[in-house]
Amino acid sequence: MNKRISAVKVLVVDDQPLIVEELCEFLENSGYRCVPCGSSQQAIERFNEDLDIGLVLCDLHMPRLDGIQLVQELQRLSGKHRAFEAIMLTGCADKQDVIKALRAGVADYYQKPVELDELLAGIQRQEVALQERQKTLQLGHLNQKLQYLSESINDLYQDLDKVRRAPLSSTSTDSGDVAVGEADRLDIPAIFNQLSPRQLDVARLVGKGQTNYQIACELGITENTVKLYVSQVLRLTHMHNRTQLALALSPSGSGLRQRVTAH
Repeated sequence: MNKRISAVKVLVVDDQPLIVEELCEFLENSGYRCVPCGSSQQAIERFNEDLDIGLVLCDLHMPRLDGIQLVQELQRLSGKHRAFEAIMLTGCADKQDVIKALRAGVADYYQKPVELDELLAGIQRQEVALQERQKTLQLGHLNQKLQYLSESINDLYQDLDKVRRAPLSSTSTDSGDVAVGEADRLDIPAIFNQLSPRQLDVARLVGKGQTNYQIACELGITENTVKLYVSQVLRLTHMHNRTQLALALSPSGSGLRQRVTAH
């Protein structure tokens, strides 16, 4: 019968090599892949290199960075995009150390010498907890993407409604849009006439060298919506990139303007 191999790796950290070796051998025989480390610094490097590491089993008392400081550094490196669970091992279960570890986000602790079967049960519990945290992270990312998509669609519908309501002879955008002078409109290559008022606003601001973020702030739309408009403008004007677009709209780009108009 095939033994179950966990998808989660265990980072095993202790400054005593024999302890690291014993723990890794036991956990690997129990279906876990282990990453052995003899110091906190080495643990930080391995953690950064291997995204499969989701469980951290470390000694409390180690030189340079102790176990609590190590966990705090890994938390800093993880930010909001990576989850892990930590279990602390300690040779002397000082109450204050235990409280400090738990406050720092350590999920559990065991006193040395460790009862291996008890430790295995604890690791299995933390693996389940980790899976739940990872699901929550993934749902959060999906919700954020859905929110961006919803905002972009809403902006597009508002622009469509403005275009439908605007009289054909209108030469100005609604309040809140970028004000466009008559001279500016006359100085735009003919190929830009096919753009909607919002697309034209975005194109003009690209021509001024503004970033997507600056354009979003000025027009009161999301940055993702700006990216969508820039893509539409490039496609409709048959331009390759925003630099070419900016040159076509700049006062010094008269040569390019003539080529664009004649396209």
